[in-house]
Amino acid sequence: MKLTEFQAKQLLSQHGIAIPPGRLVTSADDARVAADALGGRVAVKAQVRSGGRGKAGGIAIVASADEAADAATRLLGSELNGETVNELLIEQAVDIASERYLSVMIDPSAGRPLLMRSDQGGVEIESMTEGIERTVLPATGFTPPDPFAGKVIDAFAALDALLVEINPLAITSDGSMIALDAKIELDDAAAYRQTHPASDPAEGTERERAAAELGLRLIELGGDIAVLANGAGLTMATMDAIVHAGGSPANFLEIGGDAYTKATPALKLVLSQPGVRSLLVNFCGAFARCDVMTAGVIEAWTSLRPDLPINFMISGTGQDEARAMVRELGHEPHPTMESAVKAAVAAAGASQ
Repeated sequence: MKLTEFQAKQLLSQHGIAIPPGRLVTSADDARVAADALGGRVAVKAQVRSGGRGKAGGIAIVASADEAADAATRLLGSELNGETVNELLIEQAVDIASERYLSVMIDPSAGRPLLMRSDQGGVEIESMTEGIERTVLPATGFTPPDPFAGKVIDAFAALDALLVEINPLAITSDGSMIALDAKIELDDAAAYRQTHPASDPAEGTERERAAAELGLRLIELGGDIAVLANGAGLTMATMDAIVHAGGSPANFLEIGGDAYTKATPALKLVLSQPGVRSLLVNFCGAFARCDVMTAGVIEAWTSLRPDLPINFMISGTGQDEARAMVRELGHEPHPTMESAVKAAVAAAGASQ
């Protein structure tokens, strides 16, 4: 569950982490009032859950309340990285002496939280290969490098988070540390023991919320290869294989169990994601029947008639019947997941 910047900062503030004064608004008039109350010089920030807002034009630094209203008029209702901007954070501008980076996330290889710190921060942090200090946190006996990092570690644990990222972490002229931007991802499995508003399972992108209403679990990832597979483990393995082959998965969405009956709305959701250039269907049946699941996908494909390449890998119970259906559709199923993944990655690259 990804939070907006405003939601993330509200939670961090509850754990003693300094944030700039700000207000959430939904209209240009409210933006003008908020900017005036905050001194005029403010940041106007689109509240979406995807990254890269600054590069995409989703953040404006303005010098007056009127300029804030103009920026709000431009941003509200616009689309940013596939999300519609319905809310803005109007935030008091901060005099920055320097910027740093700080995050805590789960290290899958160690199975422990990982603290990451850098003396550099900002929009180019994703491209940095050096200068980032990484520390796997032990279960006990760890002394934080500074009080601010200690508060972030405590917040990470208390929120059952998968990620708490502050970028940039601003150092002001008087040496204070303040979270200028923040990103939090929460563990859905722990939502039952969290009481803060952000634990509402209805949170997510518009497509993620639409999927939840259908009883489907969709996570948008921003890549160009849409994935339909049965079972969470196979879906994740498929995504890993795509990355290993040099591609970029667009989503996590598994349609095992009775979810195959929702193949048409599921397919419509993943294909509506911006930038999708190919579809990979990967079914492995044991108790689940591949022919039944494949029939659902083919019915959806025939109904929607999308104009993009599709690749199938089908193995297990009912595979012969399922493969025959795919051939009737005009496609040859791949003999291995590796060949299906490579074909999907190549198809996505060829359609750019």
